[in-house]
Amino acid sequence: MKADTTEQALLKGLALNDSKAIETLYKENFAMVQAFILNNNGSYDDARDIFQEAMIALYEKAQSDSFVLTSQIKTYVYSICRRLWLKRLQQMGRYMGKMENIEETVAVEEDIEMHEKRNAEFAIMDRAMNSLGEPCKSLLEGYYIKKMGMQELAVEFGYTNADNAKNQKYKCLMRLKKLFFSQYNIGD
Repeated sequence: MKADTTEQALLKGLALNDSKAIETLYKENFAMVQAFILNNNGSYDDARDIFQEAMIALYEKAQSDSFVLTSQIKTYVYSICRRLWLKRLQQMGRYMGKMENIEETVAVEEDIEMHEKRNAEFAIMDRAMNSLGEPCKSLLEGYYIKKMGMQELAVEFGYTNADNAKNQKYKCLMRLKKLFFSQYNIGD
């Protein structure tokens, strides 16, 4: 995966010391780094220091003609900051994990992309559930969220028996699946 043209322009701007590119990189990435460091025994000043070191590393890479960014800038910055912060914690004696292969940190970009994809899927599912309508929405929430049994659902929704409730749940699930995938495929 090659970084998109906007990110390439930001890298080029960084390499040329363009203040607008640097400001954009700061605005788009510092909060993420700050949150990570604050959540891992650090302070605001620690976050600023680590972020500055990461920006210097990115600046040096951006100046190299052979550098090819294979992830999003935020993923790259996060990975550098994570590695730097874990090293600093270990030096201060506050991190006891193994650091031998910290340069080969687990592919953080995959974790971030997976998390973003999962959040997008949850949002699509939420929209699909909200457009499903009643009684399907309540029936599926009763079964999957409230963990109600088929007999309970039959009584709750006025079905003659548990088998009828089960059939209706299946039909509702198929409608939800259709709604979800129609919206999911639009996003691709």
